[in-house]
Amino acid sequence: MSPVDQKHRPRSGAADDLPPEVDLEDEAAEEIVAPSGPDVAFTAIDWAPHAGDADGMVGAEVIQTLVKRLPNAPGVYRMMNAAGDVLYVGKARSLKKRVTNYAQGRFHTSRIGRMVRETATMEFVVTRTEIEALLLEANLIKRLRPRFNVLMRDDKSFPYILLTGDHVSPGIYKHRGARSRKGDYFGPFASAGAVGRTINSLQRAFLLRSCTNSFYENRTRPCLLYQIKRCAGPCTGEISHTDYAVLVAEAKDFLSGRSQKVKTEISAAMQQASENLDFERAAIYRDRLAALSHVQSHQGINPQTVEEADVFAIHQEGGQVCIQVFFFRTGQNWGNRAYFPKADPALEAAEVLGSFLAQFYDDKPTPRAMLLSHAVEEQELLAEALSTRAGRKVSISVPQRGEKKDLTGNALQNAREALGRRLAETSTQARLLTGFAETFGLAKPPVRIEVYDNSHIMGTNAVGAMVVAGPEGFVKNQYRKFNIRSTEITPGDDFGMMREVMERRFSRLLKEHGDTPQIAGTEGEAEDDIEGASGFPAWPDVILIDGGQGQMTAVRKILADLGIEDRVVAIGIAKGQDRDAGRERFFVRGRDSFSLPVRDPVLYFVQRLRDEVHRFAIGSHRARRKKEMVKSPLDEISGIGPGRKRALLMHFGTAKAVSRAAMEDLVKVDGISEQVAKLVYNHFHES
Repeated sequence: MSPVDQKHRPRSGAADDLPPEVDLEDEAAEEIVAPSGPDVAFTAIDWAPHAGDADGMVGAEVIQTLVKRLPNAPGVYRMMNAAGDVLYVGKARSLKKRVTNYAQGRFHTSRIGRMVRETATMEFVVTRTEIEALLLEANLIKRLRPRFNVLMRDDKSFPYILLTGDHVSPGIYKHRGARSRKGDYFGPFASAGAVGRTINSLQRAFLLRSCTNSFYENRTRPCLLYQIKRCAGPCTGEISHTDYAVLVAEAKDFLSGRSQKVKTEISAAMQQASENLDFERAAIYRDRLAALSHVQSHQGINPQTVEEADVFAIHQEGGQVCIQVFFFRTGQNWGNRAYFPKADPALEAAEVLGSFLAQFYDDKPTPRAMLLSHAVEEQELLAEALSTRAGRKVSISVPQRGEKKDLTGNALQNAREALGRRLAETSTQARLLTGFAETFGLAKPPVRIEVYDNSHIMGTNAVGAMVVAGPEGFVKNQYRKFNIRSTEITPGDDFGMMREVMERRFSRLLKEHGDTPQIAGTEGEAEDDIEGASGFPAWPDVILIDGGQGQMTAVRKILADLGIEDRVVAIGIAKGQDRDAGRERFFVRGRDSFSLPVRDPVLYFVQRLRDEVHRFAIGSHRARRKKEMVKSPLDEISGIGPGRKRALLMHFGTAKAVSRAAMEDLVKVDGISEQVAKLVYNHFHES
């Protein structure tokens, strides 16, 4: 590999008696703070070509115009095309030397050549050190998602165990998302199921509460969890706050890796109780020891020599990559997860893994050790950067023997099997999409299929649902629900509901993406949001409607009114005779309705799509209905927030009692002024 090629490979790529459960575009100096790390600041200066400097030039020529103004200092560079899209983000020990190599125009890989030829401008950020450049590079890659970088696909956060610190009797909970609540967080766990099983065992071992604070404060007798020995009962004074604090401290020690110390202390207490003939207390300690053993044994492979580490293994096959990650904390296996990053097939495994690691820890806590199946580029620099972010030493190694080598070998085997399953599923999905295109007369296999359905009970709590499928199966982060808002629709009018869903969906799509196919970004999960996953088209090739000719007439009218009738293929699926699966009728424009053979794979595929949208629609409807059922009349009063609502309910007991209260009674409630009392009284006595 040539020196130029070596320097330009991308490097970054939670019964009534149970408790309820940077903007970088300015040309002036600025401070840039890593958005998801600790206080790592970058003194940065951006450069862009002056007007006229590179007018009409692209590729190596435009890069040459920028080289003379660059400093011989570490930093991050961004290569952009004529449309302003970021093609590549990289970091350099010396910006001047790195960009000079690009300007020479001699490359040994087609990927780098394409990248340079498409470059119309570049922007640069100077940092104090190469470590800061590496951290900033990872931030920018995750935010900008450039086409020529290794891109980590991570659309789901990890769950953690939270021991709260904002209550006199701390509780233990599953937590996912921002760590805004005061307390101690332990993790990550690979799945919510692993967290649930661990919390269940920890409750048996340490008798910690898992109820909400409001449930805790309103107890007059212990709940069922106390009766079955899953809670010490601090809510009703069954245990003193001092003794409960001891249990909390033991749980923290256990989750922090001092499990042997905790087991030794409990074992000694059990022995002491036995010698004092307090056999009932000794039995409690015995049960707690058994629960701790269960925590350490039920999670699979638990190493003897690895206390805290993440194990990474990478496998490449068929132009795709799988990185398997195992999490070990307190000497326990807390689960594993497979990732399939987007990377150029020409890149070596070590390059992809190094880029993945820099992005992986951009928004996650870093363990004390990382065990890798392959050595990565600039391994020492990466370890130093992660140590800077974590505020303590982080080691990165490739084990060659012993138990650590066995752990990376096991992770590598899991990576091979996960990628094999993915390749088989992708191949099967590709054949199904090809058959789908042939059956319905499409010019090519569809990349994005959207399926729509409605769910309601006699028109109440009506919800429209959209699920999305593509070459890799269901794309669940693209699912959307539409709460039916129109007051002009007759309750139960399925045609009217579908019209509203189509209008909202495609009006928003036209507004955001125009009437031409575009690759969408990731903008969140809000209702009606129509953005796609990275590299996934925002526009559907096909829409499937659960309904017959009537539904299709309504849908086609909406598409025609929006001027996109020829842009999207609409297909209706009507239930067959006696609503039997296998007898469905299909409605496509320009053809008579037809059925498919009972054993046709395409029919099974369409049935799976329809069943998935049914599941999602019904689930969304039930969630909305449940929310409506627990809605309080006080929620409808403007100016009554959670605090005043709580004060009213604590004083009167029920919302019905509040509605019957006189003005004189309302003003007696703490926090309720005469003006607020008048609001409440008038709401219930409009006449």
